Amino acid sequence: MCGTQGNAAPRCYVLRRVRPNGSLGPKIAREPVVDQSRPLGRFDHLSPHAAGSHRVRVVIETPKGSRNKYAFNPKLGAFELHKVLPAGMAFPYDFGFVPATVAGDGDPLDVLVLMDEPAFVGCVLTCRLVGIVTGKQKAKRKREENDRLIAVEENNHTFATIKHLDDLGREFVEELEAFFTTYHGLDDETYTVTGTGGPGKALKRLKAALRSRAR
Repeated sequence: MCGTQGNAAPRCYVLRRVRPNGSLGPKIAREPVVDQSRPLGRFDHLSPHAAGSHRVRVVIETPKGSRNKYAFNPKLGAFELHKVLPAGMAFPYDFGFVPATVAGDGDPLDVLVLMDEPAFVGCVLTCRLVGIVTGKQKAKRKREENDRLIAVEENNHTFATIKHLDDLGREFVEELEAFFTTYHGLDDETYTVTGTGGPGKALKRLKAALRSRAR
């Protein structure tokens, strides 16, 4: 038996006979079972743009300060623990992705979010783009693009005056490159920053990722 509630993914149920003491018996109970015929919660129902604005929606995977790297698994419709960073190393900012996009590495387009306090895994934020850091990662003989949009959460106070990546200073990009060089090195990969840009370049990259998803 299957059914849906609102926009939720369809649920199917199997019937089991259960006695009051927990053993099998005449009473009927319902137990949810995943419907394997349809993918779960890819966040594709979310528009990448907030309604009535040019703001961007971002789904947070890993909060600032976390040693745990989380990643959304669309097949499970849930977030998984992807890796644990070494002691003394943590994510410097909130990291997430723009729904309904495909980046050069085949995953949704990455976003680094600046905000006052860390968000939480699965939190959906409305942000404004301030720039982009383009880069390439290489594992063995495979090289692919790995760009990160830089965005500011719309309700924050600390970064309210930041309009362009340049407003953050050169040290911001250098520290970000140092983090990702070490981060990718944990998997025997190399990472190199190939360029930076402001909100215009970031928006152009976002539009390209949206076109890739639509194909």
